[in-house]
Amino acid sequence: MIRPLLVRREKPLPGGQPLAFVLGSSVALFLGAALLWVAGDDPTEVYQRMLSASFGDLEALSATINRAIPLALAGLAVAIAATMGLWNIGAEGQILFGATAAAWVAQIGNAWSGPLLIVAMLVGATFGGALWALGPAIAKAQIGVNEIITTLMLNEIAVRFVRYLINGPWKDPEGFGFVQAPALPDQSELPGLFERAHIGALVAVAVLAVVGLMVSRSSWGYELRIAGSSGATATYAGISLKRKTLAVLVLSGAVAGLAGGIELTGNATRLTETVSNGYGFAGIIVAALALMRPSGVALVAVLFGAVQVGGQSIKAIGVSDAVSTVLQALILFGVIAAGVLVAYRLELAKAKVHSL
Repeated sequence: MIRPLLVRREKPLPGGQPLAFVLGSSVALFLGAALLWVAGDDPTEVYQRMLSASFGDLEALSATINRAIPLALAGLAVAIAATMGLWNIGAEGQILFGATAAAWVAQIGNAWSGPLLIVAMLVGATFGGALWALGPAIAKAQIGVNEIITTLMLNEIAVRFVRYLINGPWKDPEGFGFVQAPALPDQSELPGLFERAHIGALVAVAVLAVVGLMVSRSSWGYELRIAGSSGATATYAGISLKRKTLAVLVLSGAVAGLAGGIELTGNATRLTETVSNGYGFAGIIVAALALMRPSGVALVAVLFGAVQVGGQSIKAIGVSDAVSTVLQALILFGVIAAGVLVAYRLELAKAKVHSL
């Protein structure tokens, strides 16, 4: 009997992960085109429409940048935790709670000047995300509770908490019977850069750069990598696993919370339970494609932002925007498969047949 077998290459193929990313994305686009053709749509027209809507002009580029901001920060949040071998699956809830904290600050400071209010809201959002990650961080650090379970469960709790606020204490008395939170103050809107793009992009770039340097160049980041690769080695070197676990998960939550604050002040007029918009879950894919490295998150986030913006645009020509979701999944699987084949080669081997 012949069976396929993966054998590690003596030397990985030239190009490494960038090659895998290009190959995987190309395969994903090819398979996506095949699916579109089977469904009766013109793949060329669909892809041209998506490309034009994402990068065709400054208006399109600004939409892609705005979509990439929360994706990049959510991906960064996941990648920070992964540096120490931890999985933060709760970025969705942390984004939502960060936005909630920012909305609370807006209610307190609705008479403050624009710059002061915006800074206060973003700081509040950062603390909100950190607070939402604090419980799982303490549970993991002190008694070893699996952070995947706790962070994931808190996503649903965050949604229900916001729903309670909107239907109860924060229900807009001037909402004409509609269940909604009060509108944000006009001065809470982030200043623009060009077209629809706002300065949240600059904030995100700064955070990506600072955190990337912290993880890759500082002694703190070096200790994180040691702790992630071998807890015994870290303990022997005098690194406190409990403190590192607590710090990295709280920092991860803070970055995700900041994404919620930027999304609220940049693209929303009031708090809703959908303000997180699936960015936290998409951030897991972004981080995975960036190999859990903060340095690669930005590029992947722009690509996924373009796919999502382009996916929304094709509804105008009668094609379901679910195409963008399918393409994201195909890109993920394609890049992972290509990454494996860069380091391994496929061989056909004879399986031994044992006689009775």
